[in-house]
Amino acid sequence: MTQRITAWSEIDNGLVPVDEGELFYETAGSGPAVVLLHGGMLDQHMWDEQFTWLVNSGLRAIRYDARGHGLSSTVTGDFAHHDDLCALLDALDVPSAVLVGLSHGARVALDTALAHPGRVTALALASPGISGRAFTDPFVLAHIKEQVAAIGAPDGAERYVEHFLRIWVDGPHRDPSAVHPGFRERMRASAAANVEVHADGMGAGMPLEVGAADRLGEVRVPTVVFDGDLDSRDISANAHAIALAVPGARRVRIPGAAHMVNLENTPLFDHELHAFLSSLDY
Repeated sequence: MTQRITAWSEIDNGLVPVDEGELFYETAGSGPAVVLLHGGMLDQHMWDEQFTWLVNSGLRAIRYDARGHGLSSTVTGDFAHHDDLCALLDALDVPSAVLVGLSHGARVALDTALAHPGRVTALALASPGISGRAFTDPFVLAHIKEQVAAIGAPDGAERYVEHFLRIWVDGPHRDPSAVHPGFRERMRASAAANVEVHADGMGAGMPLEVGAADRLGEVRVPTVVFDGDLDSRDISANAHAIALAVPGARRVRIPGAAHMVNLENTPLFDHELHAFLSSLDY
C-alpha cells in the first residue's frame, strides 16, 4: 500500500516479522537512510513534521512503531529493541542508517550503536534516555510513583496518561495550561491509544538493554544531541553526559521546549538536524 508524499516519491508501508511479533513501518525516498525512532508511549507519527522534508532533502526516511507501540505487536516476553531495529534494517535491505531518536528512541539508538556499530552511520539524539542511567529528578520520580499507583484503578488509564503528559510534555517548569492545547491533546491521544491497545503487554516482558551509561566513550560515529531548556534535570544531565563522553559529540540546547523538542520548537530543531545531516560523509 502506498501514498504520495511528493510528485516523485511514494510512502511504502508494511509489517516486518521479529521474534514473537512484527513491526509496522513506513518509508519513502531514496538515498542515504535515516531512521526515526519515537518516544515511549507514542508512535511514529510524532515525526510527521520531519518525515516529509527528510524525503524531499534526498534521503530515504524510515519510521516505525517500536514493539509495544502503535500498530506493531504487543510485548509478550523479553526482547531487545536494538535487535528489532536491525531486523527492520535487514528486511528493508539497509546496511546502515543515521538514527534520529527522541527520548526512548534515543536510548534505543545509543544501544544500537553499541550493540551493532556497523549498522549506524551517525546519531541525532533528542531529549535522550540512556540505558543503565536511573531517574533522579524528584519531579520525574513523583509522577512515576503516581503512574504506578494508577495501574488497575477504575480511572487508572486516564490518570496514567495524565502523569505521562506532566513529565514528558509539560515538564517541571510549567503548568499544563502553559502548553499549547492542540499539541498537548495530540500527545494525550497518542499515549492513550497505546495504553488501550497494548495494555496486555505491561509486565509481559522486559526490554534487554546494553547499559550505555558506562559505554558512551565507545560510540564512534558523528553525534549531535538536542535538549530543551524546559525539560527535567535528568534529561539535561543525559545530554551533558553524551556531549562530554562521546568523541566529537555536539550539544544543541533548544529554547522554549520541554521534552518534545521536535514539536515545540520545530523550526530550530529542523534547521539543526538538517545542518547535521548535510555535514555527514555518507
